[in-house]
Formats: sequence, C-alpha cells, structure tokens
Amino acid sequence: MSWFVLVLSGILEAVWATALGKSENFSRLGPTLVFFPALAASMAGLAYAMKDLPVGTAYAVWVGIGAVLTVVYAMATGEELVSVMKVVFLLMIIGGVLGLKLSH
Repeated sequence: MSWFVLVLSGILEAVWATALGKSENFSRLGPTLVFFPALAASMAGLAYAMKDLPVGTAYAVWVGIGAVLTVVYAMATGEELVSVMKVVFLLMIIGGVLGLKLSH
C-alpha cells in the first residue's frame, strides 16, 4: 500500500509544481487553489509512505515521479521544447525509480 500511495503522491507533486508555476506568484486564483490542497495531499502521502519505506528511497521516488510528469506535461502543452536528450534523461530517471522499487 505504501508504494501505491507514494506513486499517487508523486503524481500530486507534478500537479502542485505545475500549479505553482501557473499561479504567477500566487496572483492567479485558480492555480493557487489547486496548489495548496495538492501540496498538502502530496506531502501527507509521502509521510505515510515513509512509515514503511526508507526515507531516501521514498523521497527519490517521489521527486522522480513528480519531476518526470512535470516535464512531460510541459512538453505536451508546448511550454517546454521536446528533444531527444531530454527524453533520454527522463527515461533514465524512470529507470532509477523502477530500480529503487525492484531493489526494495
């Protein structure tokens, strides 16, 4: 159950990170209203997962999932350019996350 919650928390990290960027220093109401509950739920899920998983593993997986999804979303919406190198390095992060799961 901890791994499932951790993955959901990583997804929520991408949600709050994207909302933070779109909030324009909390001056836009919609993204700001998304940011705070997504942040709270993401942190709560990470804390829950850390009850059963090592802190380093849980944090690395959480950050990895959030980082990859944030970049993929930005690429999909045209906010960030797609390049072969970026895709390769994103795949490396995904490989690292999977490796941490397999080695647990």
